[in-house]
Amino acid sequence: MVSVFRRSLSFPNKNPNRPSQKPHISHHIRSISLPCRSHPLISKIKDEINDLTSWASTSKSNPQTSTTLSHGLTLLKDTHETLQHILHLPQTLESLRSHPLWVEKLLEDFLRFVDAYGMFQTSILALKEEHSSAQMAIRKRDESKAVIYAKAKKKMAKEMEKLVSVLRCVAVARHQQHCTLQVPASVADAELRHVVADVMSVTVSVSVALFNGIAASFAPRRLSWTQMVKLSRNGGRVNKEHEGVEELRQQSGVEMEMLWNLKKKGEEEVRSVLKKMRDLEECICGIESLTEKVFRALINSRVALLNILTLTQ
Repeated sequence: MVSVFRRSLSFPNKNPNRPSQKPHISHHIRSISLPCRSHPLISKIKDEINDLTSWASTSKSNPQTSTTLSHGLTLLKDTHETLQHILHLPQTLESLRSHPLWVEKLLEDFLRFVDAYGMFQTSILALKEEHSSAQMAIRKRDESKAVIYAKAKKKMAKEMEKLVSVLRCVAVARHQQHCTLQVPASVADAELRHVVADVMSVTVSVSVALFNGIAASFAPRRLSWTQMVKLSRNGGRVNKEHEGVEELRQQSGVEMEMLWNLKKKGEEEVRSVLKKMRDLEECICGIESLTEKVFRALINSRVALLNILTLTQ
């Protein structure tokens, strides 16, 4: 009897928990760090700041006109409106909450801006009243009002010089220094602080150009002893910034010359004086309207900063 032996093949069972015999291939994942993109409002306000910086540079080297002055004031208003939108962003609150002392300093300087433009509005309103009185006096050939009007313009010029002194107290250098010395928490944080400091700087530049221009336009034509000394130190050159606004200076100078000896002037000369005074009034009203818009924008910017300070406390 032949025994039959069956051959069996045994295969090892696959263990799912058993690690694979394939060699482990390590994959090196390369990290690419991309720069953080600026918020669209930051990019917008940077362009506006650059425009204002160019405007300020041009106004120092060229005679100021009512058109260029109006353009600068419009740019300043737009810049502060953009700043207000930036200050309302959640990331702005997060960024500025770690700088409460700096925000307090900003509030102090914004208060100087608001006070200066508020005083400007009061002064220009008083001048407009005297201007209207002078027009009525011309129709009546009353020369006594011409003296009062001349004094009102001289007073306006002195008040503008005081406002320039107020703005010189705004610590632009201190704000710029804060951006340099304080270590930023992020790129966006540094960018925001530099933008705010730059807005302070251009606000001072445009405001000083405005107040200096008005002061020079309405100041007496004869130079004082102090002004002559400064002029001699400057090599006899007059700073363009202090020549005044072209239209205001021309109209104001002509009208003051024609306001004297009204009783001896004919009807045609009187009509010519009245026309020049209407032109001057129109120019003053245009500047007043724009400065009022800047005044409101400055108030709103300060309120936005004040809200940030309140939320951080």
